[in-house]
Amino acid sequence: MANEPHSDQVASDSASDGQTGKVLNPVPLAGRHGSPTDEEKASESALPPTDHGVAAWVTVAGGFSVLFVSFGWITCIGVFQDYYQTHQLSSYSPSTVAWIPSLEACIIFIWGPIVGNLFDNYGPRWLLIVGTFLHVFGLMMVSLCTQYYQFILAQSICSATGASILFFAGLTAVSTWFVRHRALALGITVAGSSLGGIVFPIMVEHLNAKVGFAWTIRICAFLILALCLFANFTVQSRLRHTPKPINIRDYWQPFREAPFATFALGYFLFYLGFFIPYNFIILEAERYGMSSSLAGYLVPVLNAGGSVGRIAPGWLADRIGRFNVMIMVTIFSAIVVLALWIPGQSNGAIIAFCVLYGFSSGAFITLAPAILAQISPLPQLGARQGICFAFIAIASLLSNPIAGALVPNTGVDPFWKLQLFAGMVMVGGAIMITVARIAGGGVSLKIVI
Repeated sequence: MANEPHSDQVASDSASDGQTGKVLNPVPLAGRHGSPTDEEKASESALPPTDHGVAAWVTVAGGFSVLFVSFGWITCIGVFQDYYQTHQLSSYSPSTVAWIPSLEACIIFIWGPIVGNLFDNYGPRWLLIVGTFLHVFGLMMVSLCTQYYQFILAQSICSATGASILFFAGLTAVSTWFVRHRALALGITVAGSSLGGIVFPIMVEHLNAKVGFAWTIRICAFLILALCLFANFTVQSRLRHTPKPINIRDYWQPFREAPFATFALGYFLFYLGFFIPYNFIILEAERYGMSSSLAGYLVPVLNAGGSVGRIAPGWLADRIGRFNVMIMVTIFSAIVVLALWIPGQSNGAIIAFCVLYGFSSGAFITLAPAILAQISPLPQLGARQGICFAFIAIASLLSNPIAGALVPNTGVDPFWKLQLFAGMVMVGGAIMITVARIAGGGVSLKIVI
């Protein structure tokens, strides 16, 4: 399998665009892993070209569909937190109910190392088939659930495992096709999750009133099946995948690299707060007087803001540096949470928060995979992305139950403790990502990194 020259991953990004700032590869991987051999260079030259071609952009279209049905489904978890608390699971505390979406968010990331290794060895084809079956089958079982443990098994484990496989297969496949425009391509791909996060909550809200919960979930599952079939025919990898023996070192070696280790820690801290607004914004809005009909649209508003945030910052990051833009959006996210969400209790303030936080959090989702691809050898990209996502799976698992414990009774307790926790862990994440940027490229603001 070819090893892509890493100097091209950043240098060609900005040099070809006429940037005047100094361009630096943040992680000199060639020095660690060795320069490409003549055989690797010949293999690379035999592969399809990067950054253009029908196959590359068709893969982006398929990846868009995959993100729509996987991460797009996960980002509407606030709808289910609200619904379960008032219907099937009304006898459980918010913190207990929060384990359902939290475990779901954890599972979509925790399979990363395994799925990433399978992708590096076999490519995306069988991963997409298995992921499609598990995701759709799990949701069909959710439509039959009435007990807490049943929701855990069907929604949080089975469906989320399928979504995880789809998520990693689609995201990594797109990354193999692009170098210069990788952040933009991933931004378009990840925008699928925003559209899914807009469509699914509205579908659930309206269908539930007309056909009931069971058929609402089934209709969503049929839509997911149709989009997954499209992805199965369009998503492909640029690389030639050859099975290799599993090397345990591949799973811990990246954490010996300062940029990777500090970025992973920043990623972890930011994700401790990331899902909290998505999960609790409806409950918080209703607590402060917003009508339930209007509050039901807050998650779609979050994802609508994320649609722009997933594409525009990706385009900018390919020009002024992915780390540089990532630092900006993480700091902005923390400011919006601390300075707007905490004091803002009116309908207008809450909606404004949703738009702004949706934009910044959407940018974060786009830029993280682009940065991981930038600091990783291409043949190991699937495994290294999976390792980092598995690391943040712990944050996804813990964040919502912690937040739920900070607001024991959402009907009478204030939300500022929950909001302060989310904002401060985002500040910690922004600091560590800045440290990762300095570790890779120094402190000069002129470096495009």
